[in-house]
Amino acid sequence: MKQVLSQQEIDSLLKAVESGEIDAKGLEEQEKEQNKVKNYDFKRPARLSKEYISTLNMVFEEFAKIVGNKLSTQVRTNVELQLASIEQVSFDEFVHSVPRFTLMGMFHSRPLEGTQIVELSPQLCLQLIDLLCGSAEVRTTGEEVVKENFTDIEKAILDDILVDFIRAFELAWRDVVELDVQLETTETNPQLLQNMSPNEPVVLVTFTVELFGVRTFANICVPYIFFETILDKLSLKNWFHTEKGTDHSDSKRIEASLNSAKVNLEVLLGEATMTLENFLQLELGDIIPLEGKTSDPLIMSVEQRPHYLVKPGLKGKKRAIEVLQYIEGETD
Repeated sequence: MKQVLSQQEIDSLLKAVESGEIDAKGLEEQEKEQNKVKNYDFKRPARLSKEYISTLNMVFEEFAKIVGNKLSTQVRTNVELQLASIEQVSFDEFVHSVPRFTLMGMFHSRPLEGTQIVELSPQLCLQLIDLLCGSAEVRTTGEEVVKENFTDIEKAILDDILVDFIRAFELAWRDVVELDVQLETTETNPQLLQNMSPNEPVVLVTFTVELFGVRTFANICVPYIFFETILDKLSLKNWFHTEKGTDHSDSKRIEASLNSAKVNLEVLLGEATMTLENFLQLELGDIIPLEGKTSDPLIMSVEQRPHYLVKPGLKGKKRAIEVLQYIEGETD
């Protein structure tokens, strides 16, 4: 139902038009723009709303960080992976958007449905192979790859890289759903893919990969069926709900990790002040009086911060200390 204006609002509007404060033609064009019919391509249905796409942005930004760290560690040089875009396209569009010769790994993420595909550009593949094989002449230009297949040794190296990508995929989704991701097969010719119908809607996630100043691309193709059972978990409201309960398993895991950390303990026997002249004249057998009495407790520091008052002693043939008081970082 349209809003009904009062007589006072109508009079104010007419005065504004007469005085030139409001452009009548501008109002007409604005109204036409609002009523304008927009084209809708049924071959590219937008199944996921903007809210879900925002959640996918967070998931795949985390994926980019994990993969970037893994690759940088493997090749011992900085590999920068950044999320470029997330699009909803058909599977046929994805197939025609990648080179005829490329590296694709098909994997399943149980318990969710569908086959996901990670695609790495051939330039990136050859750069990684050169680095992992210890080559001194790493490709630093983005020239087009003139090649039709990878050798058996190259395939073995690239399979390990694909496993790193799908492990990162598993870790990136752990806050949404627990996945068991397994690499099924690899392919180098996208025209031979038959695991989806051409018109099946998919989410195409594109990343830019920068290595030695050369920018290449990597893609992840996820069919819509993958998201059908977890749409409620993709809601931002579900992620940032203030009343969401605390995950005690995370707290226990963090506590267990902290408990195994090693810390340095130091006990200060005493302090003394002397002149540089006396210090230079020290000889064997000289006695340096320390400040404080022998009956006073000593201070034990944890990572150079005082925490306990202690008393020195022996336990068997080893020197030991007995904890007397917790002083919470105070030294007075």
